[in-house]
Amino acid sequence: MNNLKSFQEYLQLEKNYSLHTVTAYGNDLLFFQEFLKNNFDQELLEDVNYSMIRTWIVSMVDAGISNSSVNRKIASLKAFYKFLLKTKQIESSPLLKHKSLKAPKKLQIPFSENELDKVLNDLKFPDGFEGIRDKLIIDLFYTTGVRRTELIHLRMQNVDLQNGTLKVLGKRNKERILPIVPVLANQIKVYLSERAQLESIEDSDYFFLLLKGVKLNDSFVYRLINHYFSNVSEKVKKSPHILRHTFATHLLNNGADLNSVKELLGHASLASTQVYTHSSLSELKKIHENAHPRNNK
Repeated sequence: MNNLKSFQEYLQLEKNYSLHTVTAYGNDLLFFQEFLKNNFDQELLEDVNYSMIRTWIVSMVDAGISNSSVNRKIASLKAFYKFLLKTKQIESSPLLKHKSLKAPKKLQIPFSENELDKVLNDLKFPDGFEGIRDKLIIDLFYTTGVRRTELIHLRMQNVDLQNGTLKVLGKRNKERILPIVPVLANQIKVYLSERAQLESIEDSDYFFLLLKGVKLNDSFVYRLINHYFSNVSEKVKKSPHILRHTFATHLLNNGADLNSVKELLGHASLASTQVYTHSSLSELKKIHENAHPRNNK
C-alpha cells in the first residue's frame, strides 16, 4: 500500500505526530486492509465504500472490541481519507456521514489532598539519590501537571532555577513554560547535588536519571507512582496521568479559572480541560450546601 507510507510520512513530518501514534494509525489501516481482502477480495482502500466500512465495524463489535477502540480505528481511517482528499487521490471520503459509536466516559478519580500530603510528608523514601529522585518526580507531577513523556524527556537546560521555571516539550512539539514552586526548587537543588555524584552518566542531557545514569522509561515511571500511592490510596488506578488529573482538579477546587488550567496543561482547546471539572463541581456543591441560605430552610 504505497499511500500508507506517504500517509505516515505526512503524519510525522507535517502533523508532528509521535512515532507511536504514526505506528498505531498504520496498524489500524493494515488491519482494515486485511479485513477487506478476506471479506471483499479487495485491497485498495481508495476504492472502499461506506457499506464495507460498516461491515467492518459490525464485525469488530461482534468480536467484543470496545466502542472506544472501534472509534479509534475509524479515526485512523478518517485521517487517511482526509489525506487522500488533500492529495487529490479521491473526490469524497466514504466516512463523510459516519457517526462515532457511543462510548462510556471513563471516570478518572483524582487523589485527595490528604493522600498527596501523606505521600509527600509522611511516607519514608529511600535514603540517597533514588529516594530524593522519586519524591521529586511525584512532586513535579503534582505541582506542574506535566505528562509522563514530558517528564521523561525533560532536559537539564530547560530547568531554570534562577527564574523559577521549567520548559517542557508537549504534544506536537509545542513548548510551554511552567512555574517551579519554592518547595520544588529546594528539592531540585538537593537532587542535582546527588545526581552529580553518580558513578557514570550516559544520558547527561536528561534531567531525571536511573541510578545507572540513563534516562527514565515509561514503565519505570508508572511503577514508581503506583508503588508509592499504593501505600496511601485504595483507588484502582494509580498512575502518572491520575497525578496530572489531580493537579488540574485541585487547582480548580481552589479557585483557578479554566483558561489558566488549560494553558498549564498544554491543551489545544478548553474541551480537553473540561473533563477535569467534574470533581471541582462536586466541591462547589459542598460549598453551596454549606453557604447558601436556601440550603438551611
